[in-house]
Amino acid sequence: MKMRLRKPVLAFLFLTVLAPIVLYTDKLSTFSTDEFFQEPSSLLPLNPDATALNILLPQESSTSVKEPLRVVYSENSTQSDTEKSRRTRQLNEESNGIDTNVTGDNRSSDINPIRQVTTHVANEAGESPPVHKKSEKLKVPNSSVEVSQKVSERKPARPRIEKKKQDEVLSDGRVRYLKDQLIRARVYLSLSATRTNTQFNRELRIRMKDVQKVLGDATNDSHLPNNANEKLKAMEQTLLKGRRIQDDCSGDVRKLRAIIHSTEQQLRVQEKQTLFLTHLTAKTVPKGLHCLPLRLAGDYYSLNASAQQFPNQEKLQDPKLFHYALFSDNVLATAVVVNSTISSSKDSSKHVFHIVTDKLNYASMRMWFLANPPANATIEVQNVDQFTWLNASYSPVLKQLASQKMIDYYFKINHNGETDSNLKFRNPKYLSIMNHLRFYLPEMFPKLNKVVFLDDDIVVQKDLTGLWDVDMKGKVNGAVETCGESFHRFDRYLNFSNPLIAKNFDPHACGWAYGMNVFDLEEWKKQNITDIYHSWQNLNSERELWKLGTLPPGLITFYGRVFPLERSWHVLGLGYNPNVSQKEIERAAVIHYNGNLKPWLEIGVPKFRGYWSRFVDYDHPYMRECNISP
Repeated sequence: MKMRLRKPVLAFLFLTVLAPIVLYTDKLSTFSTDEFFQEPSSLLPLNPDATALNILLPQESSTSVKEPLRVVYSENSTQSDTEKSRRTRQLNEESNGIDTNVTGDNRSSDINPIRQVTTHVANEAGESPPVHKKSEKLKVPNSSVEVSQKVSERKPARPRIEKKKQDEVLSDGRVRYLKDQLIRARVYLSLSATRTNTQFNRELRIRMKDVQKVLGDATNDSHLPNNANEKLKAMEQTLLKGRRIQDDCSGDVRKLRAIIHSTEQQLRVQEKQTLFLTHLTAKTVPKGLHCLPLRLAGDYYSLNASAQQFPNQEKLQDPKLFHYALFSDNVLATAVVVNSTISSSKDSSKHVFHIVTDKLNYASMRMWFLANPPANATIEVQNVDQFTWLNASYSPVLKQLASQKMIDYYFKINHNGETDSNLKFRNPKYLSIMNHLRFYLPEMFPKLNKVVFLDDDIVVQKDLTGLWDVDMKGKVNGAVETCGESFHRFDRYLNFSNPLIAKNFDPHACGWAYGMNVFDLEEWKKQNITDIYHSWQNLNSERELWKLGTLPPGLITFYGRVFPLERSWHVLGLGYNPNVSQKEIERAAVIHYNGNLKPWLEIGVPKFRGYWSRFVDYDHPYMRECNISP
């Protein structure tokens, strides 16, 4: 049966029940935080005019009221929950921007969750709830109000996880703010205007000590002492004074900007100088490495003709053996490649090394391997000038390298004193045909079927004979791809703004590395690789398709003709990347010191030098005479 309440009844309710509760809720402390199943802001009534409590009078049955809306209730609440309730009200007030030091009389009634309960009774009466006056002080008997123990329907609460997250955010709000105040205070102490103001300086230091004492090891607002808010406000007032003192910071700002600008300019200059010196160091020959070939050449020319010959020359053209091609003018680096390969092989007698060097180092290279024969392996040392067929009329790149325009590009002095953006290309090796011999392997070794090409800055750690068993599926070049990084894609080496490049190649195609490559010379001849190389070199006579070097023309020449080897065959980066993992190095068959930080130079990465130096006999007489030491 529905009851319709008249105005006198509502007035009676207000005087006897509602008004005392409004005052009493400021002292009420028996509600646990677990009972607030929604955050306070979500407890606002659907009808903003309905703010009266939804209560049940003692003389009324539970059926006399329809659906109670958003009733906040407590089950089995005890006085032991007092501290918990105090923290709950404090968090609710702080989240709404209310100072916890303000007395209950100054609080807004809209904030207290007890007051944010709607009454169906008021809605039934069709009247607005009465306005409560704070000045009224009425005592409420303990038996005058019974908080409902059960609710007929509860609006679905937000997930408990969301509430927990909000509580976590609120739980350390003051701790963070106090720490922020300390940071701001330290900034003020570092400013000149603050240092000259003795009184403010002393006050600020006192406030800092107070805040540090309040903070202690607190990580949560609940760990802060009761006087934390007082210290927070005092520090805030002091910081406001500091802000007034530092009102005009424009002069300091201009000074700092000038310092930053000057520092950035100095940094750019230092970076350019570092780059230049690194490239210069990479091009130069250390004194010991300059002494070694001179000492070897003198001994070579003192030998008679028969003593200058290598044994086992009949193996040089045997296609059933394992043949390596190595082109270098560095005697010691070449020795490490050969020694490491032989040390890692199962049967050294089946390995043949074809070494090609320049005229200057021809005698010293031969003398080294005559004096230090690599076990039972076969050695051949040739002078690049012996390949008389390799001339400017046959090779377009030789014709370009001999042109005055190319020589000027490499050696013309920049009178502005600025580092050229193409500094890395200004290396004498790019003017040497030895750097391009790798494109003429079938002509150099016409009777061989397969050759493994090795750079002189690698170290072999495992037996390489398995490379001759790899089925390359009709591909010409077996190489490890280097597409793990964006700068190893084709668009980093080729000029894709040129329509000829854009039409024929994929800018995102995966690059690969020279250093340890398997070349199928039979397929090379069938697919006319050398002719393809020559045609692209002719098209690039003005260096519009790519800059100088051998990798860009290699990417073009062998495009679509590369068989990807497993990465463990060849690990790169030891000459520029100090972060190459130890696990990768130990697992690799070949490690490559590509880059400027060569292991025989002082600028080499120290932690990688040991892999190279273990194949150098520093006790050898030649090494001691030239003062070459680890």
